[in-house]
Amino acid sequence: MKAGVLFSGGKDSALAALLLAPHYEVEVVTFVSGAGRNLAAVEAAGAALGLAWRRALLPGEVLGAAIDRLVADGYPNNAINLVHRWALEALAREYPVVADGTRFDDRVPMLGPDEARSLMDRCGCAYVRPLLGFPRAEVDRLAGRYLAIERGETGRIPNGDYECELRAGLRERGIDPTPIFPSSHEQTLVRGRKR
Repeated sequence: MKAGVLFSGGKDSALAALLLAPHYEVEVVTFVSGAGRNLAAVEAAGAALGLAWRRALLPGEVLGAAIDRLVADGYPNNAINLVHRWALEALAREYPVVADGTRFDDRVPMLGPDEARSLMDRCGCAYVRPLLGFPRAEVDRLAGRYLAIERGETGRIPNGDYECELRAGLRERGIDPTPIFPSSHEQTLVRGRKR
């Protein structure tokens, strides 16, 4: 059975995909707002994991609504959750099983239990969150043991995180994203598997 896993190329989504791979035919999917975005590093991360990767389009109206939310709120949480919900529903139209790398202690992106049940009921899919019982410290330990990872500041590391799309959308509107997003927010990019 196929499983579509939302994939930024970072350690959380990579670990989630690897945990599912023995049980499903996993495809990792990265949503971006334009075909021109260079995702070679994210594609390479999928290949390093031995998983099929593909790029999917985040429609302009979804990104626009998320940016409107971001500007209105002055912080990114609701905007990131909006994009995440949309991306999960888009995957659910293609895959009987959808998954992400959300962890036990994540606040964003995160669907609550009622939202997760609603997604499954409305879309007829199974929504699997293999890291939901793992806190960040344990995810970091496992990632350090099994994955070769590059760490860096958001926007300076070439991953497929939603935040990259939102920052680019703000810049297109002439808005500096720096005061809206937390400073020193670390992202990861998987460069390979440790043997």
